[in-house]
Amino acid sequence: MAAVGIDEASIETLVRTFYGKIMKDEVLGPIFGRAITDWEPHLRKMMDFWSSIALLTQRYDGRPMPVHISLGLEPKHFERWLGLFRETAHELFPPEGANFLIGKAENIARSFQMGIQFFTVPKKG
Repeated sequence: MAAVGIDEASIETLVRTFYGKIMKDEVLGPIFGRAITDWEPHLRKMMDFWSSIALLTQRYDGRPMPVHISLGLEPKHFERWLGLFRETAHELFPPEGANFLIGKAENIARSFQMGIQFFTVPKKG
């Protein structure tokens, strides 16, 4: 991964830059701001998460789905999240590294949206 610009230091920069944008965003900032009162532990957790995803370090140990279900996220929120993530990845990484991370983020967003829908949409029957 170092060949495409992804290492522990760049992951920290990605997380801090991306969530800095989230905190200031008029759409996502209030949603995450209600759920996260102390950002530093969350940022550390996200560094572990992305290190596990990109570098296969297995540092992340968590269950993010229940927390995200409680946020009331809708498809427009995921689009905004992905837009900020794509922007940040392209700012910080060479094209191959940015595209790798963006692909992972798109898969994560898709998975979360399906999980949220599964757990929140009333079942027929």
